[in-house]
Amino acid sequence: MYIINFIRGFCMALADSVPGVSGGTIAFVLGFYDKFINSLNNLVTGNKEERLEAIKFLIKLGIGWIVGFILSVLFITSVFNNHIYAISSLFIGFIVVAIPIIWKEEKECLVGNYKNIIFMIIGIIVVFCITYFNPVKGGEGVNVSASHLNIGLGIYIFISAMIAISAMVLPGISGSTILLIFGLYAPILGAIKGVLKMNFEYIPAVFIFGIGILTGIAVTIKGVKYLLANYRSATTYCILGLMVGSIYAVIMGPTSLEIPKEAMTLSTFSPLFFIIGGALIIILERLKVHFEKRNIK
Repeated sequence: MYIINFIRGFCMALADSVPGVSGGTIAFVLGFYDKFINSLNNLVTGNKEERLEAIKFLIKLGIGWIVGFILSVLFITSVFNNHIYAISSLFIGFIVVAIPIIWKEEKECLVGNYKNIIFMIIGIIVVFCITYFNPVKGGEGVNVSASHLNIGLGIYIFISAMIAISAMVLPGISGSTILLIFGLYAPILGAIKGVLKMNFEYIPAVFIFGIGILTGIAVTIKGVKYLLANYRSATTYCILGLMVGSIYAVIMGPTSLEIPKEAMTLSTFSPLFFIIGGALIIILERLKVHFEKRNIK
């Protein structure tokens, strides 16, 4: 059981650390999303017994997440800028293949409730607008070192972290995609990597980012649980819309790098990495089936 939860957390971290699908999507595909959400909720508002059970589960999941995230940060930041188009193709593969999997899993609440497609359209429009009107798109990127940090940038990092962690909890658009849209993906990962290498110049930005994440979890988790419990169809359609819209966000992602590049085109798109990304999601879905057959919760 410990090994399985470690693998679950590790896979979530890989998703959370790259723009594409969220860790929530991975939890959904692997079949433990409801337990993940309930554990987070019980950690905040549960009784003593529920809180203890939640802590046990989240610690097992968290160890795998931390290991996966650290490895991702150390590896991805070194290749992200140089291989942005291949990685973006991989992310699009994640998203395109994950969408029908979520549709299949949530078919019962989606089929027959086609009036809620409006929420899917809203989700697409939200991501499109955030991406299109990104204030740092095509600029010089964001420097988050202590010497460049000011009140305005600190607030921007804090709010971005809150929104990003909210996206990570939902099975839809990745929180890293949100950071990419806001032009903070490479700078924040670079700052975390710097702190891991004992570069204390980035500690203030990482601290602000961490506080934003904790605040986002506290504010978001109860709302997510309520929406999925009472408006599951509309919420799921919105999630699918966010995922569809995130394809555009990933395509435009290169324009938000610290040294901006052209948006991805058909000539820079990599079919090979697209297939690899899709195959990884299918493998995770097969793992879910394996876990269900073994009755692992």
